Amino acid sequence: MLATSANTSFSMAPGPIVICLVLLVGYVVRWRRVRASSEGARGAPVDRLVAWVTGVLLIAVALISPIDTLADQVFAMHMVQHVILLDLVPILLIVGLTKVILRPVARQVVDLERALGPVAHPAFAVVLYVGLTWAWHIPALYDAALEHSAVHVLEHVCFLSIGLLYWWHLLSPVRGRHLTGLTPVAYMASTKVFVGLLGIFLTFAPHALYGFYENGPRVWGLKPGDDQALAGAIMAIEQSIVMGIALAYLFVRALTESELEEQRAERYGPAA
Repeated sequence: MLATSANTSFSMAPGPIVICLVLLVGYVVRWRRVRASSEGARGAPVDRLVAWVTGVLLIAVALISPIDTLADQVFAMHMVQHVILLDLVPILLIVGLTKVILRPVARQVVDLERALGPVAHPAFAVVLYVGLTWAWHIPALYDAALEHSAVHVLEHVCFLSIGLLYWWHLLSPVRGRHLTGLTPVAYMASTKVFVGLLGIFLTFAPHALYGFYENGPRVWGLKPGDDQALAGAIMAIEQSIVMGIALAYLFVRALTESELEEQRAERYGPAA
């Protein structure tokens, strides 16, 4: 099939636009209220606002910008879209939260976790993260998502949802609701390694696996096998980089929490 130029138009589907506006306006209103309260900058730091806004902008990048249009033409761009929804957006949205910002819904969050029972356990998040990521890359499911818009929307909802659940256990602003000690290392290794292996498998697969891209136009002159290898490399490298950065962040957080505990002990004495 002959090479063709890429369609780089913006996707103006109303769903993602409405979601981005609701997330942005809702957060900014709450952030400003906390900022104006007695909690002030401690309850609503500027860096948390920046994290949340960046997360919302990345939703727009993934689902509204030309990346969304290119994802239907180039497997590698589809992979970029997926890692944004699976990792980058959830990380930034959760980092953008504080206990004070969450206060109006804190009780509902706790009640939801209790109601979910085993489903809210970190082990379940690992199974979902790895299992659904692999499942959605089964050729029949992947091609179905590209051929049917409803399935494609479901795929994106799955990636964003499991990403939020997975990263919540690591980055929750509510102390006592996130993993501590060395547990995050095992938690991340058990997911990032297995998802990274999927990327390696796609990179070195002997032939193209997805009929949608194999039978589609050769955008930028990319052959299906080369496009698939590039997509797999993007996934494998992204998983490694995100794991490294996240572990460094968690290490710094653990040190900070330890220092705060020591300061409390010095001020009020050891807990009985």
